[in-house]
Amino acid sequence: MFLSTASNRERISPTASVDMRATALFFEDPKSKLILDRIQLIAPSTANVLITGETGTGKELVARHLHALSPRAKNPFLAVNCGAFSETLVESELFGHERGSFTGASVARAGWFEAASGGTLFLDEIGDLPLPMQVKFLRVLQERQVVRIGSRTPVPVDVRVIAATNVNLEEAVAGGRFREDLYYRLQVATLEIPPLRDRRGDIYPLARHFLRMYGERLRLDEPALSDEALDLLMKHHSWPGNIRELENVIHHALLVCRENLVRPEDLRLSSPNARGAVAPSDPERELRDALLALFEKEPPNLYASIEAAVMKTAYEFCNRNQLQTARLLGISRNIVRARLIQCGRLGTGTNALVEPPTPRVPAQPAR
Repeated sequence: MFLSTASNRERISPTASVDMRATALFFEDPKSKLILDRIQLIAPSTANVLITGETGTGKELVARHLHALSPRAKNPFLAVNCGAFSETLVESELFGHERGSFTGASVARAGWFEAASGGTLFLDEIGDLPLPMQVKFLRVLQERQVVRIGSRTPVPVDVRVIAATNVNLEEAVAGGRFREDLYYRLQVATLEIPPLRDRRGDIYPLARHFLRMYGERLRLDEPALSDEALDLLMKHHSWPGNIRELENVIHHALLVCRENLVRPEDLRLSSPNARGAVAPSDPERELRDALLALFEKEPPNLYASIEAAVMKTAYEFCNRNQLQTARLLGISRNIVRARLIQCGRLGTGTNALVEPPTPRVPAQPAR
């Protein structure tokens, strides 16, 4: 089954973002059909929804489809990436602010909750929401009202929240990085989106969709996949980047193919070995593909956002140890500390200077 959040006849703008172009949902695989059944059960309600799945599986598209099938379909659907804002800005972005409430607040502005009132607010990467904001977010879900920064007057909001994450929130709760009460408040209804490698019945219809979409953009006359290329897509690649990776692969193939026919050598995929297993992934290529996807979206302050994400993720991976983070990234501890202060992970007091190192101790070989 094919579903689309845009008209099939709508011409795709060359300047549109990847998320705006990839508007198609496909439910051909049996696992996908089960997801569709669950979407149709959940959509008519006002319950909060938590969507989980790997990066690139189409969580935002599922959220848009939930909204389209709900009684709120004629009202706004707004998508916000919780990891795109610094800790100092996220409260203003979500809840709004009054004029003069902080330096640079020259005019009053409504936050995302107010802007989405009557409709649906999709919060992607909810696991990246800072703990102080989790408390305020929970209060908004409970009381259905927001208070702008610099104001004492609550503003009622009627918003259905759909949250998404590619991290295990149960582990984040156990690790003290996510509030348990917020976790249970969000998961009134849940949708787990399987990775593309586990729903291979969707690969061919998705590939055809991207062939048609980019063929039109590149003004190609009926581009097609050779049987060998289709076999490679369907059977011999694990798709670590999921639908987003498939889209990029088809886009690249149409740029380099001859006679509008995509052959295996045009796909830029890892070659399978004699048994048909997938060759080891190339981290540099995966990073490049992820960056290309970001570049196409053209988000603001991209370099600063990438640098902050690398620093914060490395810091959490190293159990919030500055010395271990410095070693992992190959930079000095002073740089790590300065960057963590800059992105709001550390204060400027002396406590930030005396963090005891807790390096990971590698296992000793048996003697």
